[in-house]
Amino acid sequence: MSRIDESKDFLPIRIAVLTVSDTRGLDEDRSGQTLVDRLEGAGHILADRKILRDERAEIAEQLRTWCADPGIDVVISTGGTGLTGRDVTVEAHRDVYEKEIDAFGTVFAMISMQKIGTSAVQSRATGGVANGTYLFALPGSTGACKDAWDEILKWQLDYRHRPCNFVEILPRLDEHLRRK
Repeated sequence: MSRIDESKDFLPIRIAVLTVSDTRGLDEDRSGQTLVDRLEGAGHILADRKILRDERAEIAEQLRTWCADPGIDVVISTGGTGLTGRDVTVEAHRDVYEKEIDAFGTVFAMISMQKIGTSAVQSRATGGVANGTYLFALPGSTGACKDAWDEILKWQLDYRHRPCNFVEILPRLDEHLRRK
């Protein structure tokens, strides 16, 4: 159950959006635009947006660059999460993760099951943390991006969400790096 504590102030966070595609440009990037529209509509800040080819090393390098940027709190990628040979986004994300958010993929699959039935087994949506930054890899369909944002990320990226949310622990994600 998602609950918003109206007594708390909304805290906008800075989100980068990465579309992984061998064929799309910005004009054809409906999934990336769906994420941009939703995050901005929720009051968050679009920190950066890029489109990259399905190349594991290039994707991982971009994720690392954004994770090193103190002006980016969250990275959401769309595309390249399927089962074909060119789908390498999940592997690139896992190359970067310090910790995987296992339940993200599970909850996404549960939501997808309600919408697309057993076809949900083909999703490899994933989430993780690296260098104090949240990273989420979503399928390339606009429907999957809408489902992930509307059913999971909209709530978990809202500081007012109860009983807990990703934003309230954001300052502690890299605490292990500060310990002596």
